[in-house]
Amino acid sequence: MNDAIKIRILQGDPIVHDVRNAKLPPLFRGLPTIADKECSTECNKCAEVCPTNAIKLNPVQIDLGLCVFCPLCEEVCPEKVIHFTNELHTTVDERKKLIITKETKSIKPEAASEKIRKYFGKSLKLRQISAGGCNGCELELNALSNVNFDMGRYGIEFVASPRHADGIVITGPLTENMTNAIELCYEAVPNPKIIILFGACAISGGIFQNSEAIQRKFLEENKIDLYIPGCPPHPLTFINGLLDWLGRK
Repeated sequence: MNDAIKIRILQGDPIVHDVRNAKLPPLFRGLPTIADKECSTECNKCAEVCPTNAIKLNPVQIDLGLCVFCPLCEEVCPEKVIHFTNELHTTVDERKKLIITKETKSIKPEAASEKIRKYFGKSLKLRQISAGGCNGCELELNALSNVNFDMGRYGIEFVASPRHADGIVITGPLTENMTNAIELCYEAVPNPKIIILFGACAISGGIFQNSEAIQRKFLEENKIDLYIPGCPPHPLTFINGLLDWLGRK
């Protein structure tokens, strides 16, 4: 008992009391910014070093749906045009909003429809599908239920059965072997229902985008409600994205 008390004192207060105004350490890589200045002549170091081809030049653009938030582009840029901030609010409701330009200062989803907010504004149950992921995104989603983030206090919870869910959260690049499982799970969710893509692999295939083992037909046939970029995204990014989308203060 004494040892348990000592450990509890050393840990301090682990709860994130205010997720809406939480600040992450400076070393956390969140929303990137692109400086409003010219690149060196014929320099394409950032594009060459990017492992997922997330960077386009002339002008410089970063596709957060492809980006794995590694620091390589920032490190090799001689003009320091690209810089990763520690801004955790990166959830959007449209794929095109993940294209970051020099004009981009912040991104967030538009509020969901009145129907969605009426149904899910105070209680949202989600079924998570790991579609060939490395378990990085899955670990972050698991953390949402622990004492630190306690997502359940906002009425948002993960459930074991799709029949008890209001939507699905997909992680991983969607491998061919998971095609039927994803479709069966989604069909089992009662209407109205939502789809959330969590992580670069789910959004674009990430580092596996050119693999013959992935099958992303499901995403082409169904409307995606939220895109949450990262490799993996932070739990607070998930919570804040949903609260913004549901119009929660």
